[in-house]
Amino acid sequence: MNEKVSSQQITDDGQYQRFIERIQAGEKIEADDWMPEEYRKTLIKLISMHGISEIMGALPEKEWVPKAPTLRRKLGIMAKVQDEMGHGQLLLRVAEDLMKPYGKNRENIMEDLFSGDLKFHNVFHMEAPTWGDAGLIGWLVDGAAIISQTNMLDASYGPYARALKRICAEEVFHAQHGESIIMALAEGTPEQRAMIQDSINRWWDALLMFFGPSDASTTGTSKQDITIKYGIRTKTNEELRQDFFTKYIPRMLSLGLKLPDDTMYFDTDQQKWIYQQPDWSQFKEIIKNNGPKSKDRLRLRKISYETNEWVRDALSKEIS
Repeated sequence: MNEKVSSQQITDDGQYQRFIERIQAGEKIEADDWMPEEYRKTLIKLISMHGISEIMGALPEKEWVPKAPTLRRKLGIMAKVQDEMGHGQLLLRVAEDLMKPYGKNRENIMEDLFSGDLKFHNVFHMEAPTWGDAGLIGWLVDGAAIISQTNMLDASYGPYARALKRICAEEVFHAQHGESIIMALAEGTPEQRAMIQDSINRWWDALLMFFGPSDASTTGTSKQDITIKYGIRTKTNEELRQDFFTKYIPRMLSLGLKLPDDTMYFDTDQQKWIYQQPDWSQFKEIIKNNGPKSKDRLRLRKISYETNEWVRDALSKEIS
């Protein structure tokens, strides 16, 4: 018995070493390739969360489709919502392939969402009460997403990397859409400029939290270390947050906007932005679905899923 266990261990170790060598050589891992359980489970969690976040992220903007100020703006935000839903469907298909060895599929992903086992991004638990919020989501939230996702364009898992190329290309248009709204408001009345500032003030902590905590001591996890180890991404949470600051803080200031953090500055010696940390205990509450709009958005998603069950049934019968 001991010899058999030892032989299996040698085989697994050999496969793992070859797997790591492939990643280090820049090769892409495909759905049917051998992969360690840690890698597969990390990808399932990451891609499922990303896909669900694309779908849940369309909900705050969907609220503004009937309320957008002009027909042109209605068409723009409607197209953006449609794109986000498409991104979600694409990513959930990628996740499904990884889940096949466990006998699971997209239905299980949705069940995990409704049970609270699968999280969606902290920013999409927030309220969007003004047109300024609609612009800010496109300008800064999608801008943060581009920074995060382009960091994974060369991810070791081929299907995810290929999906991200299409998604990032469309996200650039989304960011331009948001920036267009912000610029129009910034050039408008004092009330419209105040609307932008109010949105930034309310969203500031959520934007800081977008990239996750700097280290495992904040939440007790080390997901960033695992994703970097396996070549899924290359930068840490804090490096991505610093990239966001470098790109967007000058743009905010050029519009005459004030940073919600009075202590924030760029340290030329350390070559990084110094800022006040958000309340990470609040972050943990939000991702437990205790955010301002968590329950409402989950309820809306569940109603939609149950109402359209007949479509899924019809399609599955057609395919079979």
